[in-house]
Formats: sequence, structure tokens, C-alpha cells
Amino acid sequence: MSLPFDPVPLLNNAVANIICMIVFRRRFDYNDQYFQNMLKKLTDVAYLEGSIWLYDAFPALMKHLPGPHNDIFTSSRSLEAFIRTEIERHKLDLDPSNPRDYIDCFLLEEKVVKAALHDVGFEEENLALCCLDLFLAGSETTSKTLQWGLIYLIKSPNIQEKVQAEIDGVIGQVRQPTMVDKANLPYTDAVIHEIQRMGNIVPLNGLRMAAKDSKLGSYIIPKGTTVMPNLTSVLFDKNEWENPHTFYPEHFLDTEGKFVKREAFLPFSAGNTSFNAPYFPLVKD
Repeated sequence: MSLPFDPVPLLNNAVANIICMIVFRRRFDYNDQYFQNMLKKLTDVAYLEGSIWLYDAFPALMKHLPGPHNDIFTSSRSLEAFIRTEIERHKLDLDPSNPRDYIDCFLLEEKVVKAALHDVGFEEENLALCCLDLFLAGSETTSKTLQWGLIYLIKSPNIQEKVQAEIDGVIGQVRQPTMVDKANLPYTDAVIHEIQRMGNIVPLNGLRMAAKDSKLGSYIIPKGTTVMPNLTSVLFDKNEWENPHTFYPEHFLDTEGKFVKREAFLPFSAGNTSFNAPYFPLVKD
């Protein structure tokens, strides 16, 4: 008889290990205490960032007061120290002819940039922070996307069957999927995008600052203005989506069943720095 279980720890472990493979070129055993401690800190930071912060309104005052806002800085520093240890480990056996992962590629590019006397940000401080961003932005968002995927597919068995049939027809049940398969899986791709749209896991995107004087419609946004995008307003805009409050993969398909990217699809952000979380799992853990 089947018993209920919580899939969240398994998803968190898998996603974090995939990011470890991309950044460190190694994975951790799920029982590794060091790895589990890192996961806990990532989860703590994600939940604290999603809560209401007086710190955002009164940073000068709150930095002198005790409270949970201090935990996020402590956890972030601990994660950064973990990453710096990995960077130093990579330096010991760095092979310019065979870069293994993100850290190797960054370190090699840093040498090229320094040799050319260019100053474009390839410094170890930035490397540590970029790796930290990959974990903070990639782990919780991807795990939550997968959790919403389970929920919507369980609630929509007919959609689940169509996805399975498409995957079986293109990939089969023996080999692993690759990014090359994506172009031949339009319905599956549409379902993934609809999961992100309905999941709406980043309703209010992170704070941004206008780098220059800008104009948005009839609004003038002066340089230095703090901006917080409201992504929910776009993902559920009735003027952009046929059935905004219904799980409807056809939002991303044309009349011939081909995948269509919608301009109003902004689950994380817009522009070149937008983040496409669900394709991380195609990197085998």
C-alpha cells in the first residue's frame, strides 16, 4: 500500500546538487551534514527574504537592533565562506585546457582580463557573490517550481498523460533528456511555462535601481529611482491571457500546437538577466 510522503526534501536536495555540479563540478551525498547545513541556510535565507522586513524601511536603525533580519546576514556570510573554500580548492588544480565548471571558467577568464589590463568585473569578490546568487536565486525558485508542477499535474491527470505521451514519443523511457530535446517537446514546454505563470513564485521581484533617466509609457523615472516590479500584475493580466486564473498550457501554443513565447510571461524578471529555473533539472544529479 502506498504511503504519503513529503517530496520537498528530495526536490531541495536534487536542485541544490545540480547547482553544485554547475558551480563546483561535484555533488554531495544527501546524508552529508555539511551539505544539509548549507541547504538549511539557503532555505532560511529564502523564507526570511520572503517575509515583511522593517529593515527595508529603516536600515540605518534596524542594523543596530536584534531580530531575525540578522540571521539572513549570518547565513549569507556562512554560505559565502563555503563558496570561498571551494574557490581556493579549485585554484590548486586549475587546468587552463580543461575547465570543469563555472568557477574554473571564471578564474581562467579573470587571468585573461588581467593580462589585457581590462577592468570588467572579473574579480574573486564578484566570483564568490555570483556563485552565491546562483544558489540563492536558483535553489528555492527551482524547487518551488517543481513543487507547483507536482500539484498542477496531480490535479490535471489529462494534462499529465499528454506530457508523458509526448516525452515517451520523443525521448523514450531509457535515455536521459537533454536540452536538444526541448524543441521537440512543445506541449511539455508549454506546461512548464504555465506552471511558472500560475505558480507565481516571485510576485514582487527584487528591488532595482534606474541606471539612467528613463521613460515608461507616460511615466518619467529619474536616475537612481528604486523600482520594485509587480510580476503578479503581468502574469494574471486578463488583457494578456485568455484564462488568467486557470491552468491552461494552451496559453503557450499556437493553433498548430507549436510553442509560442508570450511577451507577458515574466515569472522572474525581464531582459537578459531573466532566470529560467525549470531547465536546471535537465542537468543530471
